[in-house]
Parts: sequence; C-alpha cells; structure tokens
Amino acid sequence: MEITETPSDEMQQVRITVDGSKASLRIGGIDYSRVVSGYTIHQQAGQAPDVVIQLAKGRNSPDFDGYARVAVGVPYEPGPAAAHFLSAIDAGLLEKAALARPDLDGGPHGFTKAVLAQLQQWARGEFDQAQEMS
Repeated sequence: MEITETPSDEMQQVRITVDGSKASLRIGGIDYSRVVSGYTIHQQAGQAPDVVIQLAKGRNSPDFDGYARVAVGVPYEPGPAAAHFLSAIDAGLLEKAALARPDLDGGPHGFTKAVLAQLQQWARGEFDQAQEMS
C-alpha cells in the first residue's frame, strides 16, 4: 500500500463511530464514510494516534483539516507479493503437503484443490504441517 502522510505537526481531528457493522469516519468535521473502504488506528503509549484510511477504488476525497496524523492508503495489486511468496515455495514440499492433507478428495481436480488450500494456509503463516514433514 502506498501511503501519503500529513506532517507530524499537523494534527487532524478524527471521529469514528461504529453502529453495528457500519462505521462513520469524520476528519476535521468532514464525513469520509462514502469514500473509505477501511481504516486502521495505531497508537503507542504517550504518543498521538496514527489513523491510516484506505480510499475505496475510484473514489475521490475532499481536503483534510483537523487534529490527528492521518495517512491515506492506496490499494495495491497483490500480484508482486503473490509472485514473491510463490517463488519461495519448495515444489517437493508443496506436493508432499498437498498429498498429506486430510481434505484431499479423489474427485476431479482434488489434487489441485489440495495444492491451493495448502498455499492459502502457508500464505496465512500456518506452517505447522511443513515443519512436521521436514
């Protein structure tokens, strides 16, 4: 994600209210809810919070004005990260792990489904099965 930041001395007032599964995000009194697809709040003890907002694809936003450091995230394409992840996979280990999966079925495309499930598990950082096979 590419991030644009306001200078640290320019704080913006941020108000986030959540009603069930919907959130309202106001920065400097301006409602950004329609143009934001997500947000993250991070705060270290004794420091001002950082709010990173991710704009919905194809949406524009008005200027900021307020009291919090704000970073605007631009959605990134997952291709390069996926290519990097896949280039680190040991083909032999992947085949062994896929064949050892309890959810491997004998139906059409069963092995391919098991390989994809294994890759998803590893992408989430779940490497227990790989360590057991080594």
